[in-house]
Amino acid sequence: MPKLNVLVAGSTGYIGVQLINLLVKHSKVNIKYLCGNTSVGKNISYYDKSLRFKRLPKIIKFNNNLLKNVDIIFTALPNGEAQEISKNLLKSNILIDLAADFRLSKASDFLKWYKKKHKATNLIKKSIYSLPEINGDEIKEYKIVSCPGCYPTSILLPLIPLIKKRLIKLDNIIIDSKSGYSGAGRGVHKKYKDKNLYESSSIYGVGFHRHNSEIEQMIKKYTKQKFNFIFTPHLLPMFRGILSTIYVDLKKGQNIRILQKELVKFYKKSEFVKIKKINTFLSTNNVINTNNCIISVCKSKYKDKAILISIIDNLIKGGAGQAIQNMNILKNFNVKDGLL
Repeated sequence: MPKLNVLVAGSTGYIGVQLINLLVKHSKVNIKYLCGNTSVGKNISYYDKSLRFKRLPKIIKFNNNLLKNVDIIFTALPNGEAQEISKNLLKSNILIDLAADFRLSKASDFLKWYKKKHKATNLIKKSIYSLPEINGDEIKEYKIVSCPGCYPTSILLPLIPLIKKRLIKLDNIIIDSKSGYSGAGRGVHKKYKDKNLYESSSIYGVGFHRHNSEIEQMIKKYTKQKFNFIFTPHLLPMFRGILSTIYVDLKKGQNIRILQKELVKFYKKSEFVKIKKINTFLSTNNVINTNNCIISVCKSKYKDKAILISIIDNLIKGGAGQAIQNMNILKNFNVKDGLL
C-alpha cells in the first residue's frame, strides 16, 4: 500500500514542529510539503535540530496547486487561515485542523469568541469536532476534521463519561487548569516579556477564555439539563504539559469509587487514556512526550464533592498527537502508529 502524501501548513510553530517529529515516525506517511510564510527556503531543522538527519523537504509557501499532490493537509495555522484552505479542497483531500476554525458548530459562536467572521460557513456542517475517545467513531464520513483545543481535551475526557452517566451535578463545576507556556505559541515570549515568564505563574482569560465555548458545546451535547461551570487557565514556568483540577458535586447516592469505576469502564479499550487508582497524585512529568491523558479521582474533605485530576502533554495529546490519532482512525491505521 502506498504511503499517504501529507502537507503540513504552519510547520514552524511549536505544534507544527511537534507534528513533524511524530509524522517522521509514522509508517504510512510521506511528508510531501512543509509550508510557512516567513520561513520559506529554510530547513525545518532550523527550528528543531533533532530533525537535521531526516530527509524532509524545504519550507515553501502554500498554494492551492499543492493540493493536487497530497492526501492529508494538516493545518497548524493562526485561527481563520484553515477556513481559506478548506474552500479549495479537492475530493481526494482530507483537512485536519489543529486550530479553532471548525471547532464550533455555529458561525455566530466563532464570531463571538474569536472576533472573526467565519469564511467557510457552508463547510461547518461538513466538518466534525473529533475528540477521538469520545466520538472518533463518527469521523469517517467527514473530509474536515477539527481537533479539540488542549485545555478542553484535558477537561472533557474526565467529565463527559460522568456527565453521560449522570453521576455529578452540573450546576457548579469548577475547572482550574495550568499549562506550560508552549500553549501560547512562539509569540509567548513577546506577549509575556514583562511577566518574568520563566520564574512566575500568570493567570489569563479569566471568566471568558475562548475554550469556554468548546467545553460548553460538548457538555450541552451530552446533557439536557441546565449546567454551569467556571474555567480559569494559568501559565506556569515550564515549557509543556497541562494539569487540570476539576471540582464537582456528586449526585445523591454517588461516591468517588463509583466515579472511578465508571471512568475505568468507559476507557478500558482506550490506548491513550489511563485511569489511576483513587487518590493518586499526578505530575505533568508522567505524560510529557506521550499522547496519554492520565486521570485520577480524589476525595474531598466533603463527602458530596470530588476532585478530578487530569494531565496531558499540550503539544501531543492536546495538539499534534491527537491530530495523528484522528488520521489513524480515518484511514483505519493502527491507532498507535506514529504515537509510540
